Amino acid sequence: MKMKKVLAVLLAVTMVVLCFAACGKGNDTTGEKTIKIGLSGPLTGDYAQYGNGVKNGAQLAIDEINEKGGVNGVKLELNAQDDEGDPEKAVNAYNTLKDWGMQLSLGTVTSGACIAFQGVAKVDNVFVLTPSATAVPAIEGDNAFRVCFSDPSQGVVSAEYIAANKLATKVAVIYQTNDYSNGIYNKFAAKAKDLGLEIVTAQSFTADNNKDFSAQIQAVKSSGADLLFLPIYYSEATLILKQAKDAGLNVKFFGCDGLDGILTMENFDTSLAEDVMLLTPFAENATDEYTSNFVKNYKAKYGADTLNQFAADAYDAIYIIKQAAEKAGITADMSASETCDALKAAMTQIEYTGVTAKGMTWTADGEPQKSPIVVRIENGAYTIL
Repeated sequence: MKMKKVLAVLLAVTMVVLCFAACGKGNDTTGEKTIKIGLSGPLTGDYAQYGNGVKNGAQLAIDEINEKGGVNGVKLELNAQDDEGDPEKAVNAYNTLKDWGMQLSLGTVTSGACIAFQGVAKVDNVFVLTPSATAVPAIEGDNAFRVCFSDPSQGVVSAEYIAANKLATKVAVIYQTNDYSNGIYNKFAAKAKDLGLEIVTAQSFTADNNKDFSAQIQAVKSSGADLLFLPIYYSEATLILKQAKDAGLNVKFFGCDGLDGILTMENFDTSLAEDVMLLTPFAENATDEYTSNFVKNYKAKYGADTLNQFAADAYDAIYIIKQAAEKAGITADMSASETCDALKAAMTQIEYTGVTAKGMTWTADGEPQKSPIVVRIENGAYTIL
């Protein structure tokens, strides 16, 4: 009798162990293998529109690709971790994704976090294609590429556009003392000087002092500027626009991709952004087939709150990965390092056309080669200039 009880207990324990072992096999409970893509971004906090836009755009592309059979016959799987735009949390997110079995990644959404994420990804030889991290060090290393323009290139292109279109001769700048804003401003200032644009005042602020801009706005007002250049994020830009109106500041406003998302900022009066110009690769009302289909499908699945350039860049990023992975012959059985070696070779051999660019190519340093788009906000919507 005792022997029967012992055997029964052993059988039960064996069944439990087998059950757990079965659940741990493969990339899901069905045992189906997938190509695992990791992502880290601010899914909560001040820049959640960026992070959730990237997450949603990437997932939309993955769903479309999987419905059509995947990549090389293998489906894609996304794991998105919340880093709140914080570098330390981005490293924690990387380690979580590594433990999950990440084969390649979209890096992170914001620059500071991506620099930290890429620091460990480079050591492990994990492929990174960030949709939106613009700082130069964010893709330092031969394993990393980006979809968006870098900060320096945005600064140069912005100065060239302002000068070529005679938008101003006297320019004021309000910028934040962080990697993103500094990177744009420094190149903008140098290029503006070369082009004969006078920077009459440059006002900075810090992350600890980003609510009251009365002193900076007064300095701009006193400078005689024709245009205020804002290489900053939309959350601070909404405050500047409101306080500028209250102060009676009458200038043109020009920003970069960080301003994208300003029209969907909660409780923001979008009329304050009327006639604001910004450099962005995506305009919701563009009529080309790529954009029209993306906008229709995105709104149907996620609504319009996070429909922005970051979502569009991430959507393209997944299709770029698909194109490079098919050229490189990526499979679910390859290690992260093997995947990286194959993808970084393929990236310099492909040419991509999608929502955010036509005929985009990449150099070995990971930088995209494409033409910029400038839009003006008119009646609460982007109009391509």
